[in-house]
Amino acid sequence: MIGDRWGVSDAEVARRYPCDDLVSSPVLEAWRGVTVATMPERVWPWVAQIRLAPYSYDWVDNLGRRSPQELRGLPEPVVGERFTATAGRPVGRILSVAPGEQLTGRIAGAVMSYVLVPAPDGTRLLMKIVMARGRLVAPVVSVGDLVMARRQLATFRRLAERDAP
Repeated sequence: MIGDRWGVSDAEVARRYPCDDLVSSPVLEAWRGVTVATMPERVWPWVAQIRLAPYSYDWVDNLGRRSPQELRGLPEPVVGERFTATAGRPVGRILSVAPGEQLTGRIAGAVMSYVLVPAPDGTRLLMKIVMARGRLVAPVVSVGDLVMARRQLATFRRLAERDAP
């Protein structure tokens, strides 16, 4: 499918993600990834802070409100709480979490997992999105997510690397 891979290796595409256990027959699968030049424990708080804002193009999906540029000291995410927020309004639900390792949530029929993998040069921040329905809109969602997720992962990378010693 167009736009289904960005920044990931074949091995990262082949690995199992938590979202795979929640959507057994997806009509959309898309993978994204970046290398962050710092330890996973420095990346995780930014991923967990997605509960406050989308961290992509704020003028598009946050109605111009800037996603927080400082860590807010949030408690660890909990299954059942909101996954993210747009324009200050809660969106989606957290479905699975392993602090420091992965965060999986559902937004509008899509399930996405953020996975942190230690790497020799820092951390691989991987994201996979799956959808069970919407075969006709899946290509549009894949391309749209590519644009937004690239920005989001790059923002997490920039903020985590900025805060690294």
